[in-house]
Amino acid sequence: MTRKSIQLKNSQIFYTVAGKGSPVVLIHGFAEDSDVWKYQLDILSEQFQLIIPDLPGSGASALIEDMSIEGMAACVQEIIWQELGRDSKSPMPIVIGHSMGGYITLALAHKNAGMLAGFGLFHSTAFADNEEKKTNRRRSIEFMQTHGSYEFIKQSAPNLFAEENRIEKTGMVEDLISRYGNFDTAALIAYYEAMIERPDRTAVLQSFDQPVLFIIGKQDKAIPFEDSMKQCHLPQLATVQILENAAHMGMWEEKEKSSQALLSFLQYTQQFNLRRTSE
Repeated sequence: MTRKSIQLKNSQIFYTVAGKGSPVVLIHGFAEDSDVWKYQLDILSEQFQLIIPDLPGSGASALIEDMSIEGMAACVQEIIWQELGRDSKSPMPIVIGHSMGGYITLALAHKNAGMLAGFGLFHSTAFADNEEKKTNRRRSIEFMQTHGSYEFIKQSAPNLFAEENRIEKTGMVEDLISRYGNFDTAALIAYYEAMIERPDRTAVLQSFDQPVLFIIGKQDKAIPFEDSMKQCHLPQLATVQILENAAHMGMWEEKEKSSQALLSFLQYTQQFNLRRTSE
C-alpha cells in the first residue's frame, strides 16, 4: 500500500494505491476519508489495483477552489489520469462511490462515460435533493456554524447505522465519531452546499452501457430504501445488492457481505469488458 499525492494549483490531494490488477477507484462519502474502506481493502486488493482518494477537504487533502460535485469529480479524474494515463489505450477503471462519493461518481460518468469500465452507487442516488432534503441540509449548515463539526457528527453519526447496530455494535458508532469528529467544518459545509446544488443524474444511469452496481441499505434513512429502488431499473446492465441489516454504513455494518458484493461485481465487470473488447 502506497500513499501518493497530486498538486492542484495550491492544493495537495492525497490518495492510496494498493494491490495489482484491473483498476478500481473507491470514493468515500461525506465526513469520511479513504480509511472508510478499511474492511474492503484486503479482499479487493488481492485481485484489483485500488485507487482510494482523500477527497478535497478530507483526510490529509486540502480544500480546492471548486468544491462543487463537478469540481471534486475533476479532482478524482486528475488522480485517475496520473495513475493510469490520459490516452485512449489507458486502462478503464471501475468507480465505486459511497453516498456523496456516488454523486461524484455520477458526475465522472456524465463527463467521461467512455473512460469507465463500470460504476457502483453504494448507498447513493442519481436523484437530486428534493426541497425537504435541501432544507434539512441548510439547517445542518446552520448547526455546524454555531456548534462546530464535532457536535454535528456526534449527533448525526448514530443515525447512519441500523437501530440494532447502534446497540449491538456501539464500537462502530464510537469509531466513526472519534475518527471523524474533528473534521474541518468548512469542508463539511462545502460538501452540503455542493450536494444541495447537484443536478438530477438519472440520465447518466439510462445512457451508460456498462455494468452498474447498486448497494442498498434496507434500513437507510439518508438514502431511503424505497427511493433507492426507484433508480435500479434505469441502467441497461444493473446489479442490485440489498443489505438487510444495514443503514447507511454497510461497508462497516455488513462488511463481509459488502466486500463480497463488491468483489463479485468487479469480477463480473472485468469479464464483461474482456468479452466486449474481444468481440
